[in-house]
Amino acid sequence: MDFTLLESLLESKDFFKLKRELSEMQLADIAEFLDQLDGKTVLLVFRLLPKEKAADVFSYLSNDQQKQICVLVNDQELAQLVDELDFDDKIDLIEEMPANAVKKILKNATETERKLINQFLNYPERSAGSLMTIEFVDIKKEMTVKEALHRIRSLGFNKDTIYTCYVITATRVLEGIVELKDLVLAPGDQKIQDLMETGVVFVGTHDDQEDVADVFKKYDLLSVPVVDNEQRLVGIITIDDIVDVMEQEATEDFHRMAAIEPSDEVYLDTSIFILARRRIIWLLVLMVSATFTGMILSKYEAALESVVALTFFIPMLMDTGGNAGSQASTLVIRSLTLGEIEYKDFWKVLCKEVGVSMIVGFILAALNFIRIRFVQGYSLGISLTVTVTLFFTVLLAKVVGGLLPIVAKKLKFDPAIMASPLITTIVDTFSLLIYFGVASWILGI
Repeated sequence: MDFTLLESLLESKDFFKLKRELSEMQLADIAEFLDQLDGKTVLLVFRLLPKEKAADVFSYLSNDQQKQICVLVNDQELAQLVDELDFDDKIDLIEEMPANAVKKILKNATETERKLINQFLNYPERSAGSLMTIEFVDIKKEMTVKEALHRIRSLGFNKDTIYTCYVITATRVLEGIVELKDLVLAPGDQKIQDLMETGVVFVGTHDDQEDVADVFKKYDLLSVPVVDNEQRLVGIITIDDIVDVMEQEATEDFHRMAAIEPSDEVYLDTSIFILARRRIIWLLVLMVSATFTGMILSKYEAALESVVALTFFIPMLMDTGGNAGSQASTLVIRSLTLGEIEYKDFWKVLCKEVGVSMIVGFILAALNFIRIRFVQGYSLGISLTVTVTLFFTVLLAKVVGGLLPIVAKKLKFDPAIMASPLITTIVDTFSLLIYFGVASWILGI
């Protein structure tokens, strides 16, 4: 979004017009503008926002900007700001804040709220418990529709969502759900037990956030209840939090597929030393594993000296193998992430990749034979050696690229680890073995 007008108003110190412009903007756009400002300036602009809007904008800000504002504001402002935040946003804030800011936040919290905060902070990172909010409407099945709507009107202002109400027992065991639409359309004297849906989809407090995201996707949910080991309702997770999880998981997969240690930090805000540390580990592993290709080349040094032309085609064979493996692994990793493939589909994937590689390998081999033999003018033996190797390299690459992510998933590893860099290294090693094996057979070297 273009913030030229806002920047000019800020530069000219026309705060009256700036405040008016900000009041007409979407929350996410205001947060995007604030994220571009430095500490003191961001606080100045933030204080121009209406109080009822400031907390909503705050929840959209980056962690760094939130920290700056919490450090710069006085205790009273911080207490008002935190008090206006949704409970799950409050927990997220506390998890990211430095110790001195956390003390300021907890100092102004009630004893009940402090206990809840400590309970949430004790849930494992990336679990459903750490994602959930306690801001939902619960009702009893003995209530009438009129009584339930009265409860929603009384409590709904401070809740994250009122579109779904959760029916619980006196001991908070989840019994069912009722949609707001059904309540509005039902007669006032009808009992909730006659309206509620049983067999509710729910998640446990210790379920992994990626599994929770799969539940949202599978059942097309806007929210999902979170229960403890006794099936008691302890919170809900809403779709806005799961969208953030999906983005986080996708980012992690992209990083792992590029052999980089995952991170949530913004690229331009991360120091070069941290970026280097996150990249160097996998680069070292891949470099060491790539020494196998050097060992193979040194073993067949005599063969390369006797038929120098073989050397010219090594880059093409290795690149084609790596690209073919990357194609297969990318598709399989995506299907694993979406739940379209499981370990039981191992043989189906094998058959499919063999079929694809036979077709692709034959076409590439045929075209390369014509190019090498008739365009470049190499001997029949060299042409056959390269094209036969190319066919089997593509076959190997696609099978390895398709099956390794499935094996990784079965072994409880992230399938994204088995992506381009690692598969390329494996395929390079075996393609050279195939190459010199075929050359020994056809050329007799």
